[in-house]
Amino acid sequence: MAAHLFLDIVGGYVIHEERVLIKVLEAYDIRLTDIQKVMCNSDLPNHSGLVTAEAFVGRYILDLIESQSYMTAVSLLEHFSIRKSGESFLFKMMESKEYRAAEKWAAYMGKPMLCTLVQEYIDKHLLEHAYEIIKKNNLKEEFPEVSLKKLAEKGCWDVAETRTNNDKQLLEYLVYLAMEAGYFEKVDELCNRYSLKEPDASLLHSNYLNFNKMDIEDIIWVDEVHGLHDATSYIEECKVVGIDCEWRPNYEKGSKPNKVSIMQIASEKRAYIFDLIKLFEDMPDILDNCLIRILHSPRILKLGYNFQCDVKQLALSYGDLKCFKQYEMLLDIQNVFKEPSGGLSGLAKKILGAGLNKTRRNSNWEQRPLTQNQLEYAALDAVVLIHIFSHVRNHSPPAGVSDGHSRIEWKSHIVSHMDNIKRTKRDCSSKKHCDGRTEEPSKL
Repeated sequence: MAAHLFLDIVGGYVIHEERVLIKVLEAYDIRLTDIQKVMCNSDLPNHSGLVTAEAFVGRYILDLIESQSYMTAVSLLEHFSIRKSGESFLFKMMESKEYRAAEKWAAYMGKPMLCTLVQEYIDKHLLEHAYEIIKKNNLKEEFPEVSLKKLAEKGCWDVAETRTNNDKQLLEYLVYLAMEAGYFEKVDELCNRYSLKEPDASLLHSNYLNFNKMDIEDIIWVDEVHGLHDATSYIEECKVVGIDCEWRPNYEKGSKPNKVSIMQIASEKRAYIFDLIKLFEDMPDILDNCLIRILHSPRILKLGYNFQCDVKQLALSYGDLKCFKQYEMLLDIQNVFKEPSGGLSGLAKKILGAGLNKTRRNSNWEQRPLTQNQLEYAALDAVVLIHIFSHVRNHSPPAGVSDGHSRIEWKSHIVSHMDNIKRTKRDCSSKKHCDGRTEEPSKL
């Protein structure tokens, strides 16, 4: 009876407000199997009937989304355990300022979507919303500093202090921000109030590698033909470069991964960030030729980290290009150390004494222009590979990194030819998955 009523409301035969529809669903716990039985006029469950029922409900949900009835749509998706919509749906709700619906949807989809929501709030300067999501969903490890930094940049020190909720780690970071800003009265005030040890000014940014301390002279954005030729000419003169890629995570189950958005190729002093999406659209042949000169060159040592994932993603994104089908002189730093966990950030902390701040990893890499924070994050991921390699080449392994040799052996890990790497699409569905690196690294 209840399933009949639901179908009549959805079909427009019975007029009720949307909130009544939700109450009917919840009160009678109507499921897809109940709808299938009514639609097929049978008490026997069958797969095709369930598919029909889900398609029927799905069409109605799409109509709700088109009419911007987002909260009702989210309630139905959650009630029927439908997870087909993803990031694009979240962005629609954010654009329409339907924040409650967006939060409900993100909570249902899980941690990755919650991280995307937090980043959206931060980018829109809705810091109170962002911090509430961080606090409610225990995301302090993913966003330990960003919201406090935004408040500090605006001079809202008292608000920032309140937002720490007496969390010692966040309070210590707030002290660092005050010292960085030269606000020493606030440093003394916070240290006295919370019995914190006043940090040494020389230890600023000691938790993470700092872009300004890495001696990077320039970050150059490449999205047109002259810049592409200039970048290629410069890189061809380098003996060693670091390479990394970024793409927007995709949380829609079963859907194709998003295209690789940018490729970073860096020397120790300069980082080029290639806008692959635009370059491929505007000048695919020139892009192909230039990257062949770099990636296929036996004279340039290319450094990567878990680069097999990037290789697979690049080939999926730009299958028409020859440049991504073969690589010469590639050294995957992950295979040198075979670290089971911690990723590039963990390795950087062991080798260089500080890790990488990964709070920007799940940001929207397809937006243009990228923010300065995104540019610095992307550049640092490529440049840090060169700094790690310098230690690998010139020093014995540090404490905690053991490979059984007094000097780390790396030359045997150089790949002179890489082609047709077999890796499932699921393995490279998001950059976050690739950076997790919980599996044993493959041996080349």
